[in-house]
Amino acid sequence: MSSELLREILQRSGEHLLLVALAVALALAIALPLGVLIQERPRLARLVLGTASVVQTIPSLAIFGLLLSVPLLGGIGPTPAVVALTLYALLPLLRGLVSGLSLVPPGIHEAGRALGLNRRQVLLHLQFPLAIPSLMAALRVATVISVGVATRKAAIGAGGLGVFIFRGIATVNNTLLLAGALPSAAIALAADAALGALEKRLSYQSPKRLRQWRWPMGWPIGWRMDWQGRWAAAFLVVLLVAVPLAWRWGGPRANTAATVVIGAKGYTEQLILGELLAQEIEAKTPLRVKREFSLGSTFLVHEALRRGRIDGYVEYTGTAWTAILNQPPLPPLPQQQRVEQRVKQREEQRAKVWQNAHQLYSERYGLRLFPSLGFENTFAILIRRADGQRLGLRKISDAVAPARQWKAAFGYEFLNRADGFSGLAQRYGLRFSKPPSAMDLGLTYRALADGRVDLIAGDSTNGLIAVLQLQQLEDDLGYFPPYDAVPVFQEASLRRHPELIAIVEQLTGRLSAATMQNLNAAVDQQRQTPEQVVRRWRQETGLAAAVPVPVLVLVLVPAPGTP
Repeated sequence: MSSELLREILQRSGEHLLLVALAVALALAIALPLGVLIQERPRLARLVLGTASVVQTIPSLAIFGLLLSVPLLGGIGPTPAVVALTLYALLPLLRGLVSGLSLVPPGIHEAGRALGLNRRQVLLHLQFPLAIPSLMAALRVATVISVGVATRKAAIGAGGLGVFIFRGIATVNNTLLLAGALPSAAIALAADAALGALEKRLSYQSPKRLRQWRWPMGWPIGWRMDWQGRWAAAFLVVLLVAVPLAWRWGGPRANTAATVVIGAKGYTEQLILGELLAQEIEAKTPLRVKREFSLGSTFLVHEALRRGRIDGYVEYTGTAWTAILNQPPLPPLPQQQRVEQRVKQREEQRAKVWQNAHQLYSERYGLRLFPSLGFENTFAILIRRADGQRLGLRKISDAVAPARQWKAAFGYEFLNRADGFSGLAQRYGLRFSKPPSAMDLGLTYRALADGRVDLIAGDSTNGLIAVLQLQQLEDDLGYFPPYDAVPVFQEASLRRHPELIAIVEQLTGRLSAATMQNLNAAVDQQRQTPEQVVRRWRQETGLAAAVPVPVLVLVLVPAPGTP
């Protein structure tokens, strides 16, 4: 395991633990007074617990998606993630506290009142200590649930160990999957063991010993730990303090320079392109770059850019035209034209799409669309090469007839985009033996190669196409618009850091489709990291040579006669 990966694991573990600890603490702060309030009010208890149960049944990704539309939460990042985790932890904590209080014998309450204790004192000194075992068991359940659910928050840019899992799925990399799964499991097991030991060691003591254990306001706590319980509590403190300190050590150092945030979607090519922008900025400016990669879908990363959570990322013109700007699909190319005419018309379409998208991005969103990096990554309708040779398939139109006996699988985004499956099926008359399956884009390639499906929509520069012996069918009706890779930045960010303009513009035309496919294959097949691949390519092409940033130096010359 490389030192870079180890440092990132420490950083992501710290992010993971901090968010889980904050969410569980907030849930506990809400559950304690709410549980006390509803435990003697059956109707209110049914309403509150029923609402919490409904929240628990909603898939976590759906909760994250719903919270993205709440302006106060900032759209993406740790805030909506903490809110979602807090909602998930509420139900077990509420049930544990209400159940524990309900199991306290009624005679305890009556005895306390007979001794002159008021209602609050009975609750604090008698009922609540006896409910601690039930509450601690619920706290263990809530903590373990939160650790597991927190891995999914990487899809909304909240960081944590889920970043490795999403990267591993996108690149079919088991090392990255284990880098996310094993530390997450270790955190869950360690927290559960510490809380379990703490639960066993908490014991109610006689009133004579309560004077040593008081709240700042003078209320006795009502229970006490032996030395083993204190060791468990100390372990929890170490877990909550040491890992965040390791995160600060392993994470990027703060410095006096300004920070630029570069984003990327959650698949191999986007990780490479995001890393390319980041390394170029770091090498040629004093700016510090924060990487917010694996943000998920196009709409999520665009929203992050529009809201200022990131400063720039790489988009594709066809995606910008149809998915973000909601422009109609391009008209089909005439089939009667000669090849030269079709190529010329395609280039005219490419220039028109970029020019119009460039203008609309600036007018609608205050974003600047840069010229192409030099390659196009269009949707690729893929089949197995053996099937293409056996059936003589070359174009999408050729696959219409056999597709009626085929199974298809597409990524979630392709199934819902304006330039996705519905329009493709309508233009070509595509029908399958059953509705297409929806799965993560990175898994569709393996599903096709393993024979579980017969047709997918991948991306044309993916390194797995050649490795898995897949064949791309020609888009003979010209359904897909041009998909040139173009950096897009906030105009406000470029005004703050005008040096970024020259750095991004010097990447224009630097990458060919073949080069991009080779870089993707180096990550997907050779198990190299995007950082290593980009660093080597920059060295080979001469980009790694640092270019000094022009600095205006004012020399003050004293006037004659002045000291």
